[in-house]
Amino acid sequence: MIQQIRIENLSQLVPLFDQYMVFYEKESNPQKYEAYLRDRIEKNEASVFIAYDEDDLPIGFALNYYSFSSTALGKVIVLNDLYVSEAKRKKGIGQRLIERTFELARELGAVRVDLGTAKTNITAQGLYDKIGFVKDTEYYAYSYSL
Repeated sequence: MIQQIRIENLSQLVPLFDQYMVFYEKESNPQKYEAYLRDRIEKNEASVFIAYDEDDLPIGFALNYYSFSSTALGKVIVLNDLYVSEAKRKKGIGQRLIERTFELARELGAVRVDLGTAKTNITAQGLYDKIGFVKDTEYYAYSYSL
């Protein structure tokens, strides 16, 4: 089952988000991450979907931000964070979370869904290729840290 997170059930997301951050070599800090996620949800800056197993335990999530494209003249959904707990991988959960993100994009009239992943995350890249995401060959991504 996949549901959209509300503030009332944010505590179910935080342990998964903490695992995700540790996966990306960030420190474990559930309190900090809860405050960050609460702020995104309260300000309607993001939609988060959480997947549950047959015992109603949280096993994965997709965090989506809202953006826009001037050249496409439309809204873009940025699937910024996708995570499935290690024991539950390779069971279609990530794909179902992405499909729910596609539904959100359609509901909002978005022109596309964008995502990025680490160059070393071969497993995720395989899923994205399978679903039909296309690697950008036209643009380079740049970032400037403050």
